[in-house]
Amino acid sequence: MQKLVCPSCGNEFEIDESGYAEILKQVRNSEFESDLRERLKIAESEKQQAVQLAEVTLKSEFEKIAATKNSEIQGLKAKIELVEAEQKTATAEALSRVEKERDKYKFDLDLAEKKSELSEKSLKEQFDRQIKDRDDVIKNLQDMKMRLSTKMIGESLEQHCEIEFNSIRATAFPNAYFEKDNDGKSGSKGDYIFRDKDDAETEIISIMFEMKNESDTTKTKKKNEDFYAELDKDRNEKACEYAVLVSLLEPENELFNRGIVDVSHKYPKMYVVRPQFFISIIGILRNAAFNSLQLKSELAIVLAQQTDISTFEDELDEVKKGFNRNFGLARTKFEDAIKEIDNAIKHLQNTKNELLGSENNLRLANDKLQDVSVKRLTKGNPTMQAKFAALKKPKKDRS
Repeated sequence: MQKLVCPSCGNEFEIDESGYAEILKQVRNSEFESDLRERLKIAESEKQQAVQLAEVTLKSEFEKIAATKNSEIQGLKAKIELVEAEQKTATAEALSRVEKERDKYKFDLDLAEKKSELSEKSLKEQFDRQIKDRDDVIKNLQDMKMRLSTKMIGESLEQHCEIEFNSIRATAFPNAYFEKDNDGKSGSKGDYIFRDKDDAETEIISIMFEMKNESDTTKTKKKNEDFYAELDKDRNEKACEYAVLVSLLEPENELFNRGIVDVSHKYPKMYVVRPQFFISIIGILRNAAFNSLQLKSELAIVLAQQTDISTFEDELDEVKKGFNRNFGLARTKFEDAIKEIDNAIKHLQNTKNELLGSENNLRLANDKLQDVSVKRLTKGNPTMQAKFAALKKPKKDRS
């Protein structure tokens, strides 16, 4: 048995082991439950605190994560927006460049097309105009040739040459005679005779001219050489130095189309020219003859003097050799110039040089002739010196 004191009333009472165990059990159960309830409260409170703390922590972590994610999202959005903006800018710039290039190419293409159209139109108009002009010329020539006989066509060429000569007569040939050959006593006559004189009325040169042309409708086509013999005959009968055939015959012959053709290998001092070289041949032959005349005049003066024949002939031979040498060179240059005139427009400078070379050689010959003097010719010849000395004395002294 065990004694127990009641905590409420203070009375003692006895309890056996089974009762004690029962009471102890109850006490224990009560304390346990109380303790359990207390522990449960504490646990619940701790749980609540833990939950709250966890919620706060989770919320904080979530907010941090959310803030980080949001920042990352904003950064990504900003990057995306920047990339999109750059892409838009690049696209716009590229598009602008493409549009500019397209516009430029389109403009260049349009311009090229317009230029091509204008050029094509201009060339076509020019070509059509040239064709029309050519057709008009051909038609006019055909009409004229249909209306004119061969004789009238020849007379038209004569009129052309006469007009060309008269247009420069006053300035280039003030002392010249250029008229139709009306003297038919010998049975034939040329078309025109040209004669020129110097201021002393000494004839420098004479040329017999014949003008020839024929209609395209003429059945029998003539050649230039068909008229050489008759022209040479007229030249000799009218005492002319040169003969010139102004011809439009053989229009396809390249030899005659080149300009001035020397045919002196067939007939002496004869030339064939196209109408455009009519004035040129007169000028060339006249200038050469004028230079030659000066030399002839000076030689005539020397020959007129009374000199010792043996000595004079030696000196004269030297003069003649010098003259012939220079005149031969001049003649060669002159003939070369005549041949080169056939292409006068393309080879004008060469022709000029050749003619200048001819003038220079003639000048040298003239200079050499100028050196010929009475003193030089009578040098070493006492007889001639005495004669010339006597000529220089006054008449009273000689008497």
